[in-house]
Amino acid sequence: MTSKAAAAPKVAPSAPSAPGSKRRRRISRDDPPDRRFPVIYRRLDKEYPRAKTALNFSTPYEMLFATIMSAQSTDATVNKVTAKLFTKYRTLEDYANADPQAFEADIHQTGFFRMKTKAIQGSARRLLEVYDGKVPETMAEILTLPGVARKTANVVLGNAYGVVQGIAVDTHVGRLARRLGLTKEKDPVKVERDLMQLVPRSKWQQVTYLLIEHGRKVCKAPVPRCEECVLSDICPSSRV
Repeated sequence: MTSKAAAAPKVAPSAPSAPGSKRRRRISRDDPPDRRFPVIYRRLDKEYPRAKTALNFSTPYEMLFATIMSAQSTDATVNKVTAKLFTKYRTLEDYANADPQAFEADIHQTGFFRMKTKAIQGSARRLLEVYDGKVPETMAEILTLPGVARKTANVVLGNAYGVVQGIAVDTHVGRLARRLGLTKEKDPVKVERDLMQLVPRSKWQQVTYLLIEHGRKVCKAPVPRCEECVLSDICPSSRV
């Protein structure tokens, strides 16, 4: 991959300030999160202008089931599985009434297939019994579905309905938020809380996908590629 930022970007010397004017101080890695975040967002948005969910889906419940399967898996793996799954199971009734062992075999590749089977089939039944076959559009209601926590709820609500009630925190988002000094927390709910206090509401959904893209391509676990990072000069964890 071609490096876009092999070293911290050079800054041209500033022109002399006019008498009485105030010079804007350059943002550094030592600045507090609220000063650094606008620059972080701006640079990542420029780097990944098409960042969005990589999961394939056609209906809200397909988005729900794909997101459940994405836990401890990759979106690429989930998409391979759902390419066949969404053809085999065409209605919520199909999911609710499927033979559990057969369904486990269908999603085996995503890992934790027994737990995910219970969550998907349980959610399908609850949607049919309680919500008239429709995925709820509120956080409170969608959290009543088996296997659905805030991360899954945020992903589904945002992508299926355009309803943004929080910030989806997966392993990439949590890791980058800590490395960038935006939180010290490890619990996803607490990470989300800190980010929601820092990030403007209009950017809650997109910041998730910007951090995910950067986490996949540059700020990897366990070893980040700091020499390639567009944030290296304002990241307190940077090694360059």
